[in-house]
Amino acid sequence: MPEANEIQAYVDQRWSESIVPALKDYIRIPNKSPAFDPDWETAGHMQMAVELLSEWAAASPLKGFSQEIVTLPGRTPVLFAEVAATSGTDDPDAPTVLLYGHYDKQPEFDGWEDGLGPWIPVERDGKLYGRGGADDGYALFGSLTAIEALQQQGIPHPRCVILIEGCEESGSFDLPVYVEHLRERIGNTRLVICLDAECGNYEQLWVTTSLRGMLPGVLKVEILSEGQHSGAAGGIVPSSFRIVRRLLERVENSATGDLHHSLYGDIPRHIRLAAQEVADVLGEGIIDRFPWVDGAHPEDPDLPDLVLRNTWHPSLATVGVDGAPAIANAGNTLRPGTAVKLVFRLPPDIIAEEAARSIKETLEDDPPHGARVEFELESPQTGWSAPEEESWLADALARASNDYFGKPVMHAGIGGTIPFMKMLGDAYPETQFFVTGVLGPKSNAHGPNEFLHIDTARRLTSCVAEVLAAAAVEYES
Repeated sequence: MPEANEIQAYVDQRWSESIVPALKDYIRIPNKSPAFDPDWETAGHMQMAVELLSEWAAASPLKGFSQEIVTLPGRTPVLFAEVAATSGTDDPDAPTVLLYGHYDKQPEFDGWEDGLGPWIPVERDGKLYGRGGADDGYALFGSLTAIEALQQQGIPHPRCVILIEGCEESGSFDLPVYVEHLRERIGNTRLVICLDAECGNYEQLWVTTSLRGMLPGVLKVEILSEGQHSGAAGGIVPSSFRIVRRLLERVENSATGDLHHSLYGDIPRHIRLAAQEVADVLGEGIIDRFPWVDGAHPEDPDLPDLVLRNTWHPSLATVGVDGAPAIANAGNTLRPGTAVKLVFRLPPDIIAEEAARSIKETLEDDPPHGARVEFELESPQTGWSAPEEESWLADALARASNDYFGKPVMHAGIGGTIPFMKMLGDAYPETQFFVTGVLGPKSNAHGPNEFLHIDTARRLTSCVAEVLAAAAVEYES
């Protein structure tokens, strides 16, 4: 097994001298995901970002390493890299570890502190601020550096394939095409390592056991063909916004936050026990990690229940509104229509396509006042629940957390969605998963002041090295 001090020393040096400077250059590129930049191909930012990653990878000191940018027509490019097993086997069925990440980014969002911004890399107090550093630009750098650290120490590793996509923040709609295109080159996947998840704190290794699904869509309500004076029409023509409110009550109780019955599944007993463990470790940090305004609080202060509500219950967020002018430009006009972008998060065991049909029917059926109502669905994504860890992997994760964080490993579900995990779980039912990440308290992915906790990323890189070394032993036995 690796010598922890030597592995960490190599990783720390690479992060300080090479990775952080490269990530700063990456943060400067406004390569928003296709859902947020329909002209991404013409703009060229996506190509610039993937080329930056490719150039850094090309300079790696790895042995048995090759990499290329793979681009299919009309699709966001992927970076595909492979590192031959230390054993030198050329067996096409040799056990392979697939390391995954993405390089596309969420849009800017408002509210960044003075001196910070989405495309302005700022290193401050051990954190690297800017859009995409933690979600998920560091994945390629961490993956390759973990393998480098093993080679530098002469420690065997299995064949590794690194796949970095450019469409994750849009639901990964390009990824299935690439996975099929590269299936033979990916090979016999026995372990998937994903570095795009969360961590409950910055003090230990967190392994993700489940991901919620996602059901995004746009609810459109039209009541008039053109706007009317609010005094002349008020009392006769119902407000389109009021109709939106009535429709939303069909799928979400505004008083309790409870959602439509079709969105709930069964919560296994071991998940409830794990939620209690997470609550015991994090305590009030489950609540305090968010920037509440003074006096604000969640619906229910029960900590284990909050963990479950975030990981195995559905939730709904209204993330965008069209049809309403900014307040400074708001005249006394009853608007003809309102559109809202809705994002449902689904429990891991709910089939997204079935939920989509149920929600669409519920919203569109018997529209109030005969209004024109449409719910336009966008790429429903089913969640994922990890298979039980094999003993070698469980031991390696426990050892890695103790070696590099000095505390026990934690297992927890997270509230977000990574479509690739469900896709791989279906394609490779015998595959083991190590899903983890650096998105901890206050890191604020997708929002203002997003940051990468550098020390956690360094330690996590070393944990990946430990798991790769254990995989090599397992596959040779």
